[in-house]
Amino acid sequence: MATQLFYLLIFPGFLFLSAFGLFAEYADRKIYARMQNRIGPPWFQPLADFIKLLGKETIIPESADRRIFLLMPVFALTAAVTSFLYIPMWDTHALVSFNGDAIVVLYLLTIPTVTFFLGGWSSNSMYSTIGAVRSITQLFAYEVPLFMGILAPSLLAGTWSLSEISAFYNAHSWYWLVNLPGLAIALIAVQGKLEKVPFDIPEAETEIVGGTFTEYSGRLLALLRMALDVEMVVVASLLAAVFLPFGLGYAPITGFIIYLIKVFFIIFLMALVRTVLARLRIEQMVNFCWKYLAPAGLLQLVVCLFVKGVMLQ
Repeated sequence: MATQLFYLLIFPGFLFLSAFGLFAEYADRKIYARMQNRIGPPWFQPLADFIKLLGKETIIPESADRRIFLLMPVFALTAAVTSFLYIPMWDTHALVSFNGDAIVVLYLLTIPTVTFFLGGWSSNSMYSTIGAVRSITQLFAYEVPLFMGILAPSLLAGTWSLSEISAFYNAHSWYWLVNLPGLAIALIAVQGKLEKVPFDIPEAETEIVGGTFTEYSGRLLALLRMALDVEMVVVASLLAAVFLPFGLGYAPITGFIIYLIKVFFIIFLMALVRTVLARLRIEQMVNFCWKYLAPAGLLQLVVCLFVKGVMLQ
């Protein structure tokens, strides 16, 4: 029982993910700034922002659904932290593993977006409602190509377990190259999940103030921002485990260092996507995901099925 609590609360659970999430936010903002020829924030800025928000007053709108408004940030953070336990880091085995955990992780990563929608909708604010509708609209656009991009490698590996997927590609060194188009698809799709440029339409500060989070403040806003930071780490770890499954099986310290390098490489790629693209309108985003990203994901599935049928017989 004590060991399980340590895993959940300390490492690789809540405290580790919180600290890693704050540093990942700094790395993301710093890389993004340098690509735009700006200096960027100091290393302690995300932590300072988090502490500042904890000290500010939490204001709940009179017309808001108080219970949903209060619970959604907690649910978002809990879902993101829980999904991390199924993802292998420095070894081919995650802390919790079973055949089908890849589906569970994708499901858990859907929950934060749903909570953002419910939180914004329950605020009973015009700006929050617009942002909430945009969040759920984006979900229906990027989720299908994201699922196809991530699950295509599992078809080639012949398993729905993230640990077994990592073990398969770690043992078959060159097969991961087949999934590089899926990595590109997933990288673009997760920009929508994390609501980053070019898919930061739900927030769009110049249009609708702060979108879904307009009415959130104080500790609740701090939890929401922490949930986004943790979700970024979880998504980067998921992409690293599925698409970059090498450097596994070494000594724990060496494997952990390789894991960090892969995660920050994914964060670098996401920052690169943000730098070279501008924000799309909501209808442009939906059209792009269904006209181009989803067919590309389907093609990746076909390629993986072909390779499995021809080369793994």
